[in-house]
Amino acid sequence: MGGFRKFLMRGNLVELAVAVVIGATFSGLVEAMVADLITPLIAAVTGGRQPDFSQYKFVVNGAEFKYGDFVNHMLTFLIIAAVIYWLVVMPMTRLIAFFDRDKKATEKQCPECLSDIPVDARRCAFCTAELQSVPAGDRPPA
Repeated sequence: MGGFRKFLMRGNLVELAVAVVIGATFSGLVEAMVADLITPLIAAVTGGRQPDFSQYKFVVNGAEFKYGDFVNHMLTFLIIAAVIYWLVVMPMTRLIAFFDRDKKATEKQCPECLSDIPVDARRCAFCTAELQSVPAGDRPPA
């Protein structure tokens, strides 16, 4: 039981639980945005009649295909993906690039395996390739 309790109390498990709850809430928010804003916008552009995509369907040999519900879910997915990309991925990419600027002054890339290694290394720690040493005066400033 001690190991199970330790597993439950780990920080990343709690963070994951919080992320799932926030994600579910965000999903509901986006679904409401699709139903309350995007669908009426489509109606305004296409002639004033608000389409209810969830009711769109066709029948083949008694089997009902509800493609309208799929359209609603696809719109929701695309909006969530766009928001995540522009509000999470893009800022994090810029932030990581900002902090990696200083890292590049202390590391170089191995010409053989392309791993990041210290500037002063004479041999790659990953592939053990011998490296040409750079004289101290020719190195870029840290």
